[in-house]
Amino acid sequence: MARRTPPLPSRPHGETHLVHRVGWLRAAVLGANDGIVSTASLIVGVAAAATSRESVIIAGVAALVAGAMSMAAGEYVSVSSQADTEKADLKRERRELTEQPAAELHELAAIYEKRGLDRETARTVAHQLMEHDALAAHARDELGISDTGRARPVQAALASAAAFATGAALPLAIALIAPLEALIAWVAAATLLALALLGVASARAGGAKIGVATARIIFWGALAMAVTAGIGTLIGSAV
Repeated sequence: MARRTPPLPSRPHGETHLVHRVGWLRAAVLGANDGIVSTASLIVGVAAAATSRESVIIAGVAALVAGAMSMAAGEYVSVSSQADTEKADLKRERRELTEQPAAELHELAAIYEKRGLDRETARTVAHQLMEHDALAAHARDELGISDTGRARPVQAALASAAAFATGAALPLAIALIAPLEALIAWVAAATLLALALLGVASARAGGAKIGVATARIIFWGALAMAVTAGIGTLIGSAV
């Protein structure tokens, strides 16, 4: 008995996908997490060495500025390398489409056939897509390059720098208002709370499990602060 194909709806149903957030979400979460953890760890380490509040604040401000610039530069360079690779692949594909259109049609049809289409349908689909936009079809289905995951160096750099500065501002603000004798405890508590909120926010934005995302971000943040506090204490005792 032949399977009946369900009728198409009169209008497309609304869907909300999360994959379009991958580029900026990765940079934002990485920047905010790094800003919170690195700045808080430095502040805790310096405070553990029994130095003055002024030294702690100077160290925190330096960490914020240097970290934001480093994040921006690192993201821009790494994503630019990805963009250069994509451009080189697209340039080569454009040349092959001009010089060997029949071979490229066969290549695209073979991709669709491997995905489950019969040979005739695969060739028909490949032919129609190449007539519509040959380069876009090959970029998406042969090279895996799409507008959603396209490398955007400036966007990634700005998102990382802004997120880092925002994250770093929290422990720095706590260091400004906390009693000097309880500064480490205040900064540590505020940092762990902020990391928990960041884990929840990133999980909700990316559609991941909240518990797992929150637990791992808190663990690494607590470990970083514990290590730097220990080093600061040892240095303070030695001095």
